[in-house]
Amino acid sequence: MAPAPPQKPTEPKGLLQTHELYKYILETNVYPREPEPLKELRALTASHPWAVMSTAPDAGQMIEILLKLVGVKKAIEVGVFTGYSLLLTALTIPDDGKIVAIDMDRQAYEMGRPVIQKAGVEHKIEFIETAALPALDKLLENPDNEGSFDFAFVDADKVNYINYHERMMKLVKVNGIVAYDNTLWFGSVAQPESLVLDEFKEGRVSTIEFNKSLAADPRIEVTIVPLGDGLTICRRIN
Repeated sequence: MAPAPPQKPTEPKGLLQTHELYKYILETNVYPREPEPLKELRALTASHPWAVMSTAPDAGQMIEILLKLVGVKKAIEVGVFTGYSLLLTALTIPDDGKIVAIDMDRQAYEMGRPVIQKAGVEHKIEFIETAALPALDKLLENPDNEGSFDFAFVDADKVNYINYHERMMKLVKVNGIVAYDNTLWFGSVAQPESLVLDEFKEGRVSTIEFNKSLAADPRIEVTIVPLGDGLTICRRIN
């Protein structure tokens, strides 16, 4: 049985101090530039009981800029949900670009798939319905995949972030980008454990360990951006 959705999924999702300031950013800068397919998918996802899992639109705006700066053509995504970040990537990369998208939950992906199809970008997507670690290991069995991805986005089970990172350091090319979502975990990483809601405790511990490991990783340059629920951006340097 799947766990219940978080009882207090932080509104706004971001870590800004006021609802008004977050709303100002969204309405002034994010929503006016959000492509119509993403607006449609965001509205559709709002009806899902786990809608809080979707990529925050302000974080998505940052990802779009990264994709364009790096000139991403080949991407990989771990954790798809209804596909907001996947659709964003598909809309941004060239028409002959490719995204390997991995998620165990096809039902959530199928919820957003009609929007992806209508946007005319489904041909860029290879959706793999499976647990992520076996899928990543399968990719690494082919030497041609090593160092072949320009960009990776990880938004899946937090306890495996460290394991995903090790695979990404082989799959993503030098100077490529890996972005990890939810790395501030609803702000709980900075809270005393006694104040953390039970449903956040396991993820909090994993996230703290992961953030420490990235800070000490000589293979990357790294920054945590306080967008959405925390977006960590890594550039592989060796």
